[in-house]
Amino acid sequence: MTAETFHVGVAPHSSARIVIEQYQPLRAALQGALETPTEVSTARDFTAFIRRALALDYDIAITTAHQAAVLRDDAGFIPLLTYQANFEALAVTALDSGIASLRDLSGRPVLGLSPVSLVTLWGSDQLEKQRVKPKSLAYIAASDSVAELLLRGEASAGFISLANFQKLTPETRAHLRIIARSGPMPGRVYLLSPRYAAREKAVRAALAAFAASEPGQRYFTNNQLGGYRPIKRAELNAMRGYADAVRRQLREE
Repeated sequence: MTAETFHVGVAPHSSARIVIEQYQPLRAALQGALETPTEVSTARDFTAFIRRALALDYDIAITTAHQAAVLRDDAGFIPLLTYQANFEALAVTALDSGIASLRDLSGRPVLGLSPVSLVTLWGSDQLEKQRVKPKSLAYIAASDSVAELLLRGEASAGFISLANFQKLTPETRAHLRIIARSGPMPGRVYLLSPRYAAREKAVRAALAAFAASEPGQRYFTNNQLGGYRPIKRAELNAMRGYADAVRRQLREE
C-alpha cells in the first residue's frame, strides 16, 4: 500500500456513527482495490460538508444531487454514479399532531436538517409555493433526532428523506404521518475529486467490483438502494435551482 490516505466523504444524512458504520464495506473494498489506506468521514452538517468538499478535503464525495451539481460545476469533481433507488424528500408530523397538510404549518415550528440540505430546500420551496409562513425553521443534525423532537411535541413537522424515514424503528414510524412527498430525484451521487482524476478508471473499477461482491450486495439490500447506475449530466443540470440556493447560503454565512 502507498503511504497516502484515500478520503471518502459522506454527507451527514444520519449521525456520524451511523454514516461511518454504513460505509465500512465500501471503505474496505476501496482500500483493497486501490491498495491505499482509506478512511470514511462526514461533517457536522450539510453546510460544513459542502465547504470541506469544495476545499477538496475528500477524494470521493458522496452527497445529494444538488450538492453534486455544485461540486461538479464549481470545483471540477467528476460525477461517477448514483444509486438505482431514487431520493425522495418528505414532510412528516406526529400522528396525533392534528396537522393534515403543509398549509396547517402556518405559524408553527418546523425542523430541517441544514439550510443547504436537499430535504430542507425542498420543504422550504413547498412552503413558499403554498404561501405558508412557519413560526420558525430550526436545523437538526440527524433525521432520527427530527423524529424524536416531533414525537416530544417540540415541533409541528420536519423534513427528512424517504430513505431515512424507512430507517427509523417501526415503532417510531408508526407514530409519524407523511403530509407531503417530493417527486423522485437522483439518489446520493459519488464524485471523484479532480486531484484524483488520473485514477478515475481504477476508482470506477473498484466501485464496480464492490457492487458485484457479496458485501456490496448486502450493503445495497440492507439500505434498500438497489445497486449503482450511471448518473446522467441532465439529472444534475435539473438540480440547478437547488444548487444555486446552496451557493447563496454559502455566500451569506
